[in-house]
Amino acid sequence: MKENVLRKKSLTFAVRIVNLSKYLRENKKEFTLSDQVLRSGTAIGAMVYEAERAESTPDFIHKMKVAEKEANETLYWLELLKETQYITRVEHDSMNNDTIELIKMLVSSIKTVRTNYKQQNA
Repeated sequence: MKENVLRKKSLTFAVRIVNLSKYLRENKKEFTLSDQVLRSGTAIGAMVYEAERAESTPDFIHKMKVAEKEANETLYWLELLKETQYITRVEHDSMNNDTIELIKMLVSSIKTVRTNYKQQNA
């Protein structure tokens, strides 16, 4: 079976987000923003996993679009954490780059599936 790179990267990213949330709670005593970044950052992988069992191609596309939106929201929370000095620029940049990489992969996957779906149904 072919390795699903997006699946693996989204899970690895979710682990980083969980660790960030734990750090924010335990070391910075920050709970609200840590909940937000935890929710959106882990939802990316959850939607990618869910898309693997989509009921149809449009359902797959929808789930991947939701993952893309969650990734975009994660960018916002990471930026806010940096601007409020809960995380350093270096920490932000590393996680931000990973989020952007996931977004690019999601967009590419969505485009490919849409193109193939349109060709099959033309």
